[in-house]
Amino acid sequence: MGSVGLELVEANLPKLRDRYNLDFVLAQAENTTSGKGCSPEDYQRLRAAGVDFCTGGNWTLWQKSSYDLLADPAQPIIRPANYPEGTPGLGYKYAQTKLGKVLVISLLGQTVGRNSGIVMDNPLAVVDSILEQEQHVTRLATIVNFHGDFSSEKVVIGQYLDGRVSAVIGDHWHVPTADARVLPKGTAHITDVGMVGALNASLGVKTEVIVQRWRDNKTNANVLESAKPWQLNGLIFEVNPRTGLALSAESLNQIYD
Repeated sequence: MGSVGLELVEANLPKLRDRYNLDFVLAQAENTTSGKGCSPEDYQRLRAAGVDFCTGGNWTLWQKSSYDLLADPAQPIIRPANYPEGTPGLGYKYAQTKLGKVLVISLLGQTVGRNSGIVMDNPLAVVDSILEQEQHVTRLATIVNFHGDFSSEKVVIGQYLDGRVSAVIGDHWHVPTADARVLPKGTAHITDVGMVGALNASLGVKTEVIVQRWRDNKTNANVLESAKPWQLNGLIFEVNPRTGLALSAESLNQIYD
């Protein structure tokens, strides 16, 4: 979330990669550049810090300078796959790791904040189509990032894809849920992974800005909080390389003063 999130990733991801022996790092990057999308420059900063792949959400298309990156199959950054046909960019791509290919799919819930009035393709139908189309591609893992407002959608898609993908990771709330687990058929799941940004804020935005909006019905712009403490949320999961299913799933919640 904004410059705070970038600084946290740059300062701490290399150490986290070593501590947990991470093979592949996925970041939801839709709020990276001042909270709205991810510019090519900030994308390169994330990559240099150790992020292997960036997924998308309802702010991804805000940064038009990133459209070429989103459309390039060789660049590990995507927008949600269930935007209507003709939307710039790709909604799923493969990443090559030292252990094999990883398929990453981004999906948007059918009700998401500022995009609630936009008609999205059905995410369950879209992910079914992608998995069918890619069923003959040998790969190590398949990761689905689901960006949505409703906990019900995030829970149901995890159960719907259980045993068919390695992980379903929900986000958009910026508040981590306490339900990280491996589902019965072997898919790692969390309803909402949280965020990387300021802790004492309203989802990364200065609390007083939101209070003015709610209490006084004031139309104002988001101002991102930069004061510490800061938080880094994530999900660490292990995949069985023979089956592509998860062996474990654990929340990561770090506070930095």
